[in-house]
Amino acid sequence: MSLLYAHTFKLHLPIISSLFEGLHNDVISIGKSVNGFALLVIEISDKPGQKEAEPAFKFIGNVHGDEPVGREVLINLANWLCDNYLKDPLATNIVENMHLHILPTMNPDGFALRRRGNANNVDLNRDFPDQFFPINDEINYRQPETRAIMKWVKQEHFTASASLHGGALVANYPWDGSRDQSKQYYGSPDDKTFRYMASVYSQSHYNMSLSKEFKGGITNGAFWYPIYGGMQDWNYIHGGCFELTLEISDAKWPKAAELPVIWEHNRMSMLNLAASLVKTGVHGRIYASDTGHPIPGLLMIKGIDSEVSLFRQH
Repeated sequence: MSLLYAHTFKLHLPIISSLFEGLHNDVISIGKSVNGFALLVIEISDKPGQKEAEPAFKFIGNVHGDEPVGREVLINLANWLCDNYLKDPLATNIVENMHLHILPTMNPDGFALRRRGNANNVDLNRDFPDQFFPINDEINYRQPETRAIMKWVKQEHFTASASLHGGALVANYPWDGSRDQSKQYYGSPDDKTFRYMASVYSQSHYNMSLSKEFKGGITNGAFWYPIYGGMQDWNYIHGGCFELTLEISDAKWPKAAELPVIWEHNRMSMLNLAASLVKTGVHGRIYASDTGHPIPGLLMIKGIDSEVSLFRQH
């Protein structure tokens, strides 16, 4: 039986800063679900818990309760990185040059109920503030799982991220919706970067890039089907975090025997996507000329109508 479906976990020290209950007392919880289940995060780094001038990446699984495959592959990812640190160059590069955060399940209540929404039957991927329509703007009406993600993003200042879903095989990128609610290609200011990230995942996958439905195995969200209140657009706008929505299995709830194959099909995709933060982009630090201390700032690239906030690292 699969590790996740059996509700047993095997994770290894010393490079994980937080483990699931019953394995270690140092548990990082970013909040609780409607029914009180802790939203537990694993951080993998050679210096977990410390702020460094390194990119931070997050993976989130099980946003929809009836799409549990992300839970399984993310636990496998954590195990693989820990098992292969100092043995495999890609694992070592990720551990030593970035901070990888893994939230295996955003919706534990929905998983327990085997349904899409949370305990209040709310679709969490429609529950975020939206740029085009003022839905969910009142924080008191937002679900606790959504509020926990928003607070976490503001605290950690992630460079990029991805949420894992089931029901299709494609890497989806912003925007998720369009201003007039029509189905059309609606790209963000950083469309080229998002297409690159999605292609890194698709081209590294066993067969995603061979899709007959999606050219190259990638798609713009609004072109596929528009949604509003989605997590990936909110991350980009309000968190400066470049997020993809990854559909990693045609079956939403595959048989346990199929999970090792799905993990192997997605393993290099997840590793290469995370490692792309180290291998590409602009890296550097901003210091005050008078004190030499690090200071916050903004980064803008000519020709791109977007800015990235740079935060002080102690």
